[in-house]
Order: sequence, then structure tokens, then C-alpha cells
Amino acid sequence: MSKVKVHIIDARRCKSCGLCVDACPKQVLAISAHINGQGYNYVEQVHPEKCIKCNICGIVCPDVAIGVVVED
Repeated sequence: MSKVKVHIIDARRCKSCGLCVDACPKQVLAISAHINGQGYNYVEQVHPEKCIKCNICGIVCPDVAIGVVVED
């Protein structure tokens, strides 16, 4: 089986700091108009087709709310 990298966003953990939005080299992310249970507008992929799965977003996120995982 081949392993696949998948970009994930845990909207429940996102506090809308915007660090991942600023760090993304391909401008994939933006703060959405949707609000999570904590009352924050969480991040979403506005251009998922541009994502190169570099995981810079996951590295800069202080709340471990976003990143790239490897799935079987």
C-alpha cells in the first residue's frame, strides 16, 4: 500500500491567530467566516489544489490545529 499525505484542519482547536495563513508559501489558507465552538473564525483551505503538503502550517501553529499527516 502507498502512503498518502493529507492536509487536516481541526476547526475546534483553531484560535484564528493567522500564523498558518501568513506562513503558507502557496497562499492556500484563509480565515473563514465560519465560527467554531470557542467563538473563533477558524482557518480553511481556500485553494486546496495549490497545497504542496509542506507542513509549514503545522510547524507554526501554536495550537496543533492544522498540519499534514500520512495515511495508509
